Amino acid sequence: MLNTGAIIAERYEILAKIGTGGMADVYKAKDHKLNRFVAVKVLKPEFREDRTFIKKFKSEAQAAAGLTHPNIVNVFDVGDDEGVYYIVMELIEGITLKEYISKKGKLSVKEATSIAIQVSMGLEAAHSHKIVHRDVKPQNIIISTDGKVKVTDFGIARAASSNTISSNVMGSVHYSSPEQVRGGYSDEKSDIYSLGITIYEMVTGRVPFDGDTTVSIAIKHLQEEMVPPSTYAPGLPYSLEQIIYKCTQKSVDRRYSNMGEVIADLKRSLIDPQGDFVKVSSVDTSARTQVISDEELGEIKQTSNKKQLEEVAQVEEEIRLEEEEAETRKKEKPQKKKKRRNRTRIIPIILLCLGAAALVAVIIIVGRAAGLFKTNKTEPAPQTEVVTAPPEEQGSSLITVPNLVGMTEDEARTTVSELNLGVQFVGEEVSDAAQGTISRTEPAAGQEVEANTTLSYYLSKGNSYTIPDYTNVSAIQLEHELEDAGLIVTTTREYAEADEYGNALVEPGYVLSIDPVPGTAVQAGEQVTMTVSRGLNFGTSAEMPNVVGMMKDDALTVLGKFIDINIIEVENSGAQGGEVLSQSVEAGSLVDPDQSITITISKEEEQLPAAPAGEEITGTWKSNNILNTPDDYQGGAVRLELVQETGSEQTVTTIAEGAELEFPYQLDLTGVPGVEEGTVFIYEMIDGSYKMKGKYTITFSKVD
Repeated sequence: MLNTGAIIAERYEILAKIGTGGMADVYKAKDHKLNRFVAVKVLKPEFREDRTFIKKFKSEAQAAAGLTHPNIVNVFDVGDDEGVYYIVMELIEGITLKEYISKKGKLSVKEATSIAIQVSMGLEAAHSHKIVHRDVKPQNIIISTDGKVKVTDFGIARAASSNTISSNVMGSVHYSSPEQVRGGYSDEKSDIYSLGITIYEMVTGRVPFDGDTTVSIAIKHLQEEMVPPSTYAPGLPYSLEQIIYKCTQKSVDRRYSNMGEVIADLKRSLIDPQGDFVKVSSVDTSARTQVISDEELGEIKQTSNKKQLEEVAQVEEEIRLEEEEAETRKKEKPQKKKKRRNRTRIIPIILLCLGAAALVAVIIIVGRAAGLFKTNKTEPAPQTEVVTAPPEEQGSSLITVPNLVGMTEDEARTTVSELNLGVQFVGEEVSDAAQGTISRTEPAAGQEVEANTTLSYYLSKGNSYTIPDYTNVSAIQLEHELEDAGLIVTTTREYAEADEYGNALVEPGYVLSIDPVPGTAVQAGEQVTMTVSRGLNFGTSAEMPNVVGMMKDDALTVLGKFIDINIIEVENSGAQGGEVLSQSVEAGSLVDPDQSITITISKEEEQLPAAPAGEEITGTWKSNNILNTPDDYQGGAVRLELVQETGSEQTVTTIAEGAELEFPYQLDLTGVPGVEEGTVFIYEMIDGSYKMKGKYTITFSKVD
């Protein structure tokens, strides 16, 4: 991990760590040469000596560097600074689509379609450059704070002209196409399949194929038909469901030919949601679903999941040698060509299905192809000796996570304490588990963890909910309650009738009606339609209310008469998060309530994840990090605040108030015992109020 203030290539100043992946960390940095903020992806130290991973890391930049498109994260630079391998990319402020789906449960049809169109446009641009992403999934799609959608992480993209897939292509199996799972040639149509799975997840809140292991998920991609998305999203338009079906056909010949066709149908679905314009070609004998053989399945299931990534380089070398030997044997024994090709086809399946662990299976298959192992079924299977290592080699400290789903909290604590594990409550969610019992854990059951690991768990709210009385309830309040219960809320707006005194029977922003009616028992995932009052109809002469100073939800209620409200979030340390700072139309003005209006609000602070609970930690933990000069600092009085995560809460400590500091400024802080990181926020006094100038991630270490 790089420290705040570190300089890469005498140009990029590290400001804060903003993410991490399987082989790289991502930092926010300042490009001092061009005076702009960027994202810098840095290869993790454990991979810097591995030539295979370095090659893959560089290929990511090479694949994406030539792509410039509004819906693709741009790559600016790539290099090596004294063994630190880095890629400099466009900095996007926002969240991943995966996080967005998790936050909302399901997306509306209009929102999901808009996102899908933007992703398709980015992929279309990549395909036009003969680059296939091969790892399209919500985790690799970013939604910026201004609503733009960008595809990122072309980490396993290769030129489409290549006719093989590298053995280190390991995209998420939940979104992998059948040809990727099987290890065959993949092209633009593989991205179309993955996009279809992503759209499915956006509108249903779940992936179509899931399982306890990557093997079981991969087999479902090959052999099973997906549950219709309308089963989980009853209000899903027919045309969008057909688009999902066509994208996710198991036969590549039955999918869309290119992203342009996908974009055209997605746009048409917005105009004609129930139209029957999506055409899927009929099945022929060449397009049958291929079934994985018993031999392939057996080899996959016998593969151990305890091997580590350190074997990657060795396996890559064996594959290379095998390919050279195969060329020689092909000339000497051409009659064995078909048999060898069938065996070679198995290798990428196992690699993609089982991640790094499946590399062991490659050794087995390559060895068999070379004649190193006997295939007589009456003899003991030689794979067993390779896969099953003695306990001391496997690592006896690893513990399999037990299945806690359905248990009470007390039962779970008793179960894990016997295994030298701990548990930490994270939150509640709607699920099929009984209310008040554990619905899921992270890591999930069956995974292996080190002793003394703390498992995060969620409690079930159940999946049954009774529609409440909506009398005198604001639409915003009821919508939050319904969505928290796992329901899909569709909102419409109508003008209310007048009472005998000429006043609206229902004030703007409050609920006129709801379907199903109050008292109806519904299940999580069902559709609810809520009609919101616009008050009385004054035509194009509605009076604009004053919402400045209100909180966002209150302002949206007061603005219930207006049908098109845009919200802009800005940083403002002098206001409460969610407070309205300004409005585009002056209060008291007479305006058309159908026209677009904009309100600007103070950005709400992100909820930081709860730290795992554990035994009380004592001692003195200090930080002596150096804070560099903040951007746009004018030399005024400053306030420094330290924020640290402590369990499910945050500890906020004021370091300095109204002080005049000289930068670079060296800290001398004592933090919360046992907490190794914190964030220092710096505010400068400008025009009588503090304005945030920057934040720094700092580290703490125990000194006694």
